[in-house]
Amino acid sequence: MKLAKNTILITGGATGIGFEFAKQLELLGNIVIITGRDKAKLEKAKNKIPNIYIYQSDVSNSEAISILFDKVIKKFPDLNILINNAGIMRTINFHNKGADLEDLTTEININLSGPIRMVKKFLPHLKSKESAAIVNVSSGLAFTPLPQSPVYCATKAGLHSFTQSLRVQLKNTHIKVFELAPPATDTPLLGSFFNDDMKGMTIMKVEEMVAVAIKGMKNDQLEICPGQSNQLKFMSRLAPQFILGQMSKPIDRMLKDTDI
Repeated sequence: MKLAKNTILITGGATGIGFEFAKQLELLGNIVIITGRDKAKLEKAKNKIPNIYIYQSDVSNSEAISILFDKVIKKFPDLNILINNAGIMRTINFHNKGADLEDLTTEININLSGPIRMVKKFLPHLKSKESAAIVNVSSGLAFTPLPQSPVYCATKAGLHSFTQSLRVQLKNTHIKVFELAPPATDTPLLGSFFNDDMKGMTIMKVEEMVAVAIKGMKNDQLEICPGQSNQLKFMSRLAPQFILGQMSKPIDRMLKDTDI
């Protein structure tokens, strides 16, 4: 796929993978638009990349998606690439008492419902373009879960499945449907995890990971699994119980301090 002279919308583009996508894609000669919930972070991102455009929006809110669509398409009618990157990751212990039932689904609303709604809203516009793409950012944990983050992993497995189905449904259109499944990447998303939780994992630099993703898109590699994500995918098929046991070690430490 040609990755120059496009108009690209990136959700969750103020930090981490989204921000790095914005930086590298803008340097390739694309018009880049980023969204996010935090206005201050968006403005900070624009200070670093003056040529990008920012819109405060929340992918977990259907009304906000509709408002975003109207604003973006009016100003950028040539929009032809959507990158669904916004996401959050939390450690959740289901043994803990007093959990807010509504809060438990926050990751579902952002990580899974958000991309599905974004695709549905922007799809008619993307179908009108001669060349277009949708990029869903899942995770290596879509293939093998990290049990201490059960809801996050479920959303990424769901997004992986949704992307496969979407690709089949759009096979007779001009839209290419990519999935990027990052490994553990050096971004703020990992900020809530302790060093012990990351033992045995190679943390990939975000610049390197995004560069691999862009190269894959250029080569029409529809499922991109950089670094250890490819290993997780392979092991989930070759030895699923073994790799699940390895990924379960962090929660085993957590459960030692849990009143069961």
